Amino acid sequence: MVLGAATVAVGMSACGGGQEEPTYPQGNNYQYGQPQPQPYGQPNTYGTQPNQPNQPNQYGTAQPQPQPQPQPQPQPQPQPQPSPAAPVDPAAGNLVVQPILNELAKQHAPAGAKPVGSVMVGNFQQGQTMENQLQLQPGKCYTVVAAAAPPVTEVNIKFVAVAIIPGSTGMVMAQDNETGPQGVLGEKPNCYKNPAPMAIPVRVVLEVAGGQGIAAAQVYEK
Repeated sequence: MVLGAATVAVGMSACGGGQEEPTYPQGNNYQYGQPQPQPYGQPNTYGTQPNQPNQPNQYGTAQPQPQPQPQPQPQPQPQPQPSPAAPVDPAAGNLVVQPILNELAKQHAPAGAKPVGSVMVGNFQQGQTMENQLQLQPGKCYTVVAAAAPPVTEVNIKFVAVAIIPGSTGMVMAQDNETGPQGVLGEKPNCYKNPAPMAIPVRVVLEVAGGQGIAAAQVYEK
């Protein structure tokens, strides 16, 4: 009995001795208990991805990106002003347009209105103007007639306030509503009245807006 038990014990010991020892990966950079190096593009030892554009870096801040530069805006260019119309000898101009002005005054100026100052007459290129200054008297009303010879196709006549600030454009106070080579400002019975209780200066502006040639204007007061 004793011998059998010993034999069994020896057999069991022999069986236990036959188990294999555990093996571990070999390598020059590997140490037990240390993390293995990771391939490029995988999380690094701190658990963060390699820096990418617009992504937080290892300190948690975004990498600065170049900002687009503002483009200069084109500035509007001032439009050149047309030169004034060339004046014409009133005697020669009157031969061309004075009969037309007289007829327009009979039709559109109030009865008893008298001409004020001399006739404005010039040789115009399209877009050119001619002007005189006039004192509008209180209690008076005014009519201006304008006419042009062919090939002029459009004339305009205006009262423009004298600018207080030098170089600024005055306000248009009144203008004709006619189209064609004739114009009337202050047609009867609604001739233009001075709105102030005192005399005020205005610019009487004659413009040829279409065509070119001789044009003239005359102011009437009542």
